[in-house]
Amino acid sequence: MSIVSNSRISHIDRNSLHWYRMAIIQVAVLTVSDTASLDANADKSGPAIRSILNTNQGLSCNNHLVVPDDVHRIQEVIKKWAERDGIDWIITTGGTGFGVRDLTPEAIKPLLEREASGLVHLLLSTSLKHTPLAALSRPVAGTIGSTLIVTLPGSVKAVKENLDALLTAGLVQHAVDLIKGGTGKQVHAELAKTETATSLRHEHGHHHHHHPDHEHHAPQPRSTLSHDPSAPVSARHRQSPYPLISLQEALSLIEKNVTRLETQTRLVDYKLRGHVLAADVYAPVDVPPSPTTSVDGYALRSTDPPGIYKVLTSQTHSLTAELPSGSIYRINTGGPLPAGADTVIMVEDTRLISTFSDPSSLLDGEEKEVETLAQVPVGENVRNAGSDVRNGDLVLQKGEIVSSGGGEVGTLTFVGRKEVEVYKKPVVGLLSTGNEIIDLQSPKSHSGSGWGGIFDTNRPSLQALLEGIGYEVVDLGVVPDELSPFIEAHVAAIKRGLESTDILLTTGGTSMGPTDLLKPIIERHFNGTIHFGRVTVKPGKPTTFATIPFQNEVSKPMFALPGNPASALVTFHIFVIPALRILGGWPKHMCNLPRVPVEVQSAMALDSRTEFHRVIIRAGRGGLQAFSTGGQRSSRVASLSGANGLVILPPKTPGSPTRLEAGARVDAVVIGELQML
Repeated sequence: MSIVSNSRISHIDRNSLHWYRMAIIQVAVLTVSDTASLDANADKSGPAIRSILNTNQGLSCNNHLVVPDDVHRIQEVIKKWAERDGIDWIITTGGTGFGVRDLTPEAIKPLLEREASGLVHLLLSTSLKHTPLAALSRPVAGTIGSTLIVTLPGSVKAVKENLDALLTAGLVQHAVDLIKGGTGKQVHAELAKTETATSLRHEHGHHHHHHPDHEHHAPQPRSTLSHDPSAPVSARHRQSPYPLISLQEALSLIEKNVTRLETQTRLVDYKLRGHVLAADVYAPVDVPPSPTTSVDGYALRSTDPPGIYKVLTSQTHSLTAELPSGSIYRINTGGPLPAGADTVIMVEDTRLISTFSDPSSLLDGEEKEVETLAQVPVGENVRNAGSDVRNGDLVLQKGEIVSSGGGEVGTLTFVGRKEVEVYKKPVVGLLSTGNEIIDLQSPKSHSGSGWGGIFDTNRPSLQALLEGIGYEVVDLGVVPDELSPFIEAHVAAIKRGLESTDILLTTGGTSMGPTDLLKPIIERHFNGTIHFGRVTVKPGKPTTFATIPFQNEVSKPMFALPGNPASALVTFHIFVIPALRILGGWPKHMCNLPRVPVEVQSAMALDSRTEFHRVIIRAGRGGLQAFSTGGQRSSRVASLSGANGLVILPPKTPGSPTRLEAGARVDAVVIGELQML
């Protein structure tokens, strides 16, 4: 739930709150705790802070570390963050009390260039409303350069209370603006404007009462642009009311309006693939936990001279028992050394002397005596305890992606981490719309015209693509584009998707026809905000991106993709994949699919829009070459069969060439595995 509740900002018109969101405030959180530095699962307040911040518009927390109660370690992190561009606000949690190890104030105060006594007073007075024990808290606040820093207690309850006070009415946003060199005039002007408007409303007796279900909805769009489906055809738009925006503008709007999902703790197993680590991972034990051998051979003492020795094994000797004089211990690569042994001789440096001969014994045929041919120095062929990883070592960093290659899962297993904190992977809802669309497996026509219709290509192809890259899909089926009674079917399907998924994908119903219902339904039935409804790309001009408020807490993203199959798949790669990755916590620089320079092997006509030409990219000695898949008509889904790239053709401009000639070099988006020539 948003910390800034309606009751707190009731004097401000919600549509005037755009100044809260003018710039995203980047926040870093430092948990100070001896316990949590050894076991990340013990950190409760840090995740609570991140959850609150990331559900508030205008705030983003991409940095979180845990350090022990150590002045030097605390200062080291704070200095690094304060010097880094892009971090506006640092929050610490823990270590502000009267305990012997509560050292956060002592670490932070010497670093402050300007103290913020007012914020300290606010934090104390807020906490004292809830418990007199708050008098024992020692908060610190101030600035280091252009970075605000505030220390919070270690309890989740106190953290929530303090953040509620700091985020009320844009207090922190105003503070950051001033620290960054702003005048604060815009904030004061907006407050004055809204207070005047509120006063006028009271004078005229106009009071607004909100239904409880809508109290925490995100600010609504200034106007509804979509047509009214109930109006006669003659009253509807003849031209789209949605501005035609560039590819880069569209990607920027997605980045600004899609918020990373919450964190969760997951078991370390194969199902972890595709998740992004939400916290640094430290080794909980030494690896190996005790001395082990790096070869097949025999463990013995370095003082044992060459000679004949009795052979012991795990069947005849306990590892914890001292190795007897005159004996050596047979050991395989990776096995632990028995007590008393300090070196290992390789099998190649020994000679078999005798074996056991007793058919009734399990040892029948096994080695009885072996001659060592050399004296081996101490530590030979031995991996010491902790030689691979030591307890407390950083093994994987926050933001690393657990790939399907197995390396990250293997690393986590290797160091003994049974579970880790990750960002939730979004669940995707898929819905197809259109009277002409029928399900291949349940072919039932909706048109009533006697025409059989066309099979729904988009849903199965998108589901195959999504599940192939590791996302769970909820199939919302097919709904027809009829005003009545099927508009209810649209609403019900979208509502079901909002309840069961994190992001909605629909295909069809985005153009200018009277029964293209998605934009009207988003705006008029769900109070959604359409961030863009047309983009200068080919294929995919009517691609629509919106966010819909859900359960008074968050806005869920929704993409209405074009109905033509090739358009739907191309726009999925260009617009939806970045949104999925943002939701899943991917690092910003990795949210878009990679682009590589290629040499086109045939001429390609240019359009007035940025065009994504479907190609097969093959690697050769001269670099990457792109081969067109043929006709690029937006309904021709076969143009994507086998395609592993999308050549980005620049828009045609007055005086520019009308086509890209064979041999030209241009960037391509990689959407599949590259091939060899």
